[in-house]
Amino acid sequence: MGADFLIIGGGIAGVSAAARLSHHGKVTLLEAETNLAHHASGRSAALYEPRYGLAPVVELSLASGDFFRAMPNLLSPRGLMILGRAGEDAAFEHDIADMELPEISVDDARAIVPILNPESVTRAARADHAWDIDTDLLLQGFAREAKANGAEFHLNARAQSIQKTATGWRVTTATGDYTGAILINAAGAWVDPIAQMAGIKPLGFQPNRRSMARIPAPGGHDVTHWPMMFGCGETWYAKPDAGALIVSPAEEDPVEPHDAWADDMVLAEGLARYEEFVTEPVTRLISNWAGLRTFSPDRVLVIGADAEDPSFFWLAGQGGYGFQSCPAASQLAADLITGQAPQASESLLAALSPARFG
Repeated sequence: MGADFLIIGGGIAGVSAAARLSHHGKVTLLEAETNLAHHASGRSAALYEPRYGLAPVVELSLASGDFFRAMPNLLSPRGLMILGRAGEDAAFEHDIADMELPEISVDDARAIVPILNPESVTRAARADHAWDIDTDLLLQGFAREAKANGAEFHLNARAQSIQKTATGWRVTTATGDYTGAILINAAGAWVDPIAQMAGIKPLGFQPNRRSMARIPAPGGHDVTHWPMMFGCGETWYAKPDAGALIVSPAEEDPVEPHDAWADDMVLAEGLARYEEFVTEPVTRLISNWAGLRTFSPDRVLVIGADAEDPSFFWLAGQGGYGFQSCPAASQLAADLITGQAPQASESLLAALSPARFG
């Protein structure tokens, strides 16, 4: 007996969709790797900043707020700080308007983050409307919900071929064949290759590498309550994590889908940009890694049935917004797939529809 809903991809998009759809029918989820969230979802900066992104992304992220706030221990206070130097006024003002951050004095910023360099930092802004997300708690919560409703998760199940059948789809993997009436493409960086395998026209998704380094707490400071910091224009960012600091060059280098790793030169250049803002040089890396942030051509998520084949559903292009938008995105996907009235504006549905690329 085949599934009603056959999901390819075990990141946060696929797992959250599995949870939502498990209330409406039999769900089978296929993940190519040995564990869930192996790629982008497992390498996220894990921040809920609902004003981060283009307007449709912001709408989804804001709509996810009630879910986040209702789940105990899911969010913890972090805050956000934007920093600018001489000559960066336009970029600084754009960022603080976009994310609704009030400007503060450099002295006030240094009172919060004492390593900021007063000789280079000329402007600062800060707000509290950003929270750390316990991404494992969120992912496992969705997984438990799905499995409690009978969903089946299959790991090491990389799609080798996909065929259309009289009743839906058959996906052949090394662990067996799986069938389903509706195929949900939540394959992250691999969404276009999965579509091609299924005979569906790809939409032009582009995976982009983003590198990260974990460094010791600068100058031995307690970084626990420091906000996440961005160089204006997102030229770098830094975020406290388990007593250390994660620093990223915030690069977006186009790459083919793969198991990403940090580029040493890009990482060094990004750390140098970060160092220009602080008084403590980076003398040692604890670790480094990279993830792929996959965007559609207009950098907005794609949520909807394929224009040519409504039994093929796109849940793709999460970019850097997958975790913070997943409660609303997964609910919208489930509503559209099951024919429920979506709690979304017509303008948002149009902005997310794959038909916009037709």
